[in-house]
Amino acid sequence: MSSPLTRRQHEIYRYLREHARDFPHPPTLDELCHALGLRSKGSLHKQIQALIDAGLVEPMNNRRRGIRLVPQDDGDGGDELPMLGYIAAGSPIEAVEQQERVQVPPFLRSERPCYVLQVRGDSMIDEGILDGDHIVVEQRDHARNGDIVVALIDGEEATLKRIEQRPGEVILHPANAAMEPMRFPPERVQIQGVLVGQMRSYH
Repeated sequence: MSSPLTRRQHEIYRYLREHARDFPHPPTLDELCHALGLRSKGSLHKQIQALIDAGLVEPMNNRRRGIRLVPQDDGDGGDELPMLGYIAAGSPIEAVEQQERVQVPPFLRSERPCYVLQVRGDSMIDEGILDGDHIVVEQRDHARNGDIVVALIDGEEATLKRIEQRPGEVILHPANAAMEPMRFPPERVQIQGVLVGQMRSYH
């Protein structure tokens, strides 16, 4: 069993998925270093090797140190998405990255890259999102006002809330009358995805 991805490895993998169409060919480490704003190719090589070991990317032997994403929708795994841990629907907590995949029906996902998180907390109960539910999140860094988003606060803690974006302020609204909205300057909040589906087990 492979080790869990670190936050940095997850960021690199997410970048590769979101920008796959931006590269006319599988990117080299030099190109990735430039794209990610990194100085050390050696450090990036270690992160990429971890993604190779996890089966998420593969080296291109016919190109100098080029890599490409391993297709995740082939064969029997066509309805599987990566399960990346837990997300708070209460006080923010860090999303725990795990190397696991779960079955998700196609109608609960979008055509863009998606992932699954399990909800902890009750701040979104008035939206019918309960503790223990699994949510399907479309990976993207922008949202419309009113979307339910995975928001990363100060680059460290992730939370699930309905977003309101105003000039100079981002407000993260809970769906629980007992809780107050969370207010931040825009530079403290990074959108990591938008809710597109939800699953619940009754056993």
